[in-house]
Amino acid sequence: METALTRLTGVRHPVVQTGMGWVAGPRLVAATANAGALGILASATMTVDRLREAVREVRSRTDAPFGVNLRADAPDAGDRADVLIAEGVRVASFALAPSPELIARFKEAGVLVVPTVGARRHAEKVAGWGADAVIVQGAEGGGHTGAVATTVLLPQVVDAVRIPVVAAGGFFDGRGLVAALAYGAAGVAMGTRFLLTSDSTVPDAVKARYLAATVADVTVTRAVDGLPHRMLRTELVEALERSGRVRALARAVRAAAGYRALSGTGWRRMLQEGRALRHGKDLTWSQVLLAANTPMLLRAAMVEGRTDLGVMAAGQVAGVIGDLPSCADLVDRIMREAEEARAG
Repeated sequence: METALTRLTGVRHPVVQTGMGWVAGPRLVAATANAGALGILASATMTVDRLREAVREVRSRTDAPFGVNLRADAPDAGDRADVLIAEGVRVASFALAPSPELIARFKEAGVLVVPTVGARRHAEKVAGWGADAVIVQGAEGGGHTGAVATTVLLPQVVDAVRIPVVAAGGFFDGRGLVAALAYGAAGVAMGTRFLLTSDSTVPDAVKARYLAATVADVTVTRAVDGLPHRMLRTELVEALERSGRVRALARAVRAAAGYRALSGTGWRRMLQEGRALRHGKDLTWSQVLLAANTPMLLRAAMVEGRTDLGVMAAGQVAGVIGDLPSCADLVDRIMREAEEARAG
């Protein structure tokens, strides 16, 4: 199925596996790429050296195009850009809008720039700065999310920009792909659906928790970091929502200490980042610390298998997914379903 996305990136199918922290590692990305879709490596939780190693590991597993997700606001974003350029990565993906200068740097080196946005005005901004395509995530998507449903947001963006638009939030099968194409999208991006594959390294106990979830078990909460965050309702979420400010702060300090030990980030820098996060927002200090340490909360579930202590980001589609296919079987099934839907 050829679309503007497949022509731009060189993949066989208009399907993107999103860059999920602690989930989208080399094995999942390579399996996605070998299946003919666009795999995106999550790098925010990696050091620069580990990023280089991970890119080379993906390259050793596949000859197909793939991408890397970066934090545009990371202090070492320039060093990470050097790695992508030197290693010949096809796509640079961003959860926050990269600067015009960073976009220009990638484009000059032949790297495609594909930011993820949650509003029409943000899509217009990055398109004006030279982005090659844009992923538009509606409210159904997992992790930090907005309030506008994909079916409302997607046509707004398609009408507003002249670059390929990839739809995200609420997609898990071939019918959804056809629906997105009918709205004018060039493909779909999926996170939770790829998390729940046999190629994902997420612990079996965590996958079982996702598979057991109903749509009602996927919630949006501000208790973690003060921002709307879609995830499974877990013991941690319920505890944070019940906690007063003192208990929440104590829990946040413990999480911060763990993150400091893992990442080497000093208390001074964390407090500086916390003050920057708090500026202009009505956040408690416990939410500020938890926001800075969300990677640790994700790691607890996605790496250590602690469903009781970790954050389990989830799209609403978690409530309708019931199996763990390989990436190859998943993509084949999606494309078969799409052809059947188009045939009527």
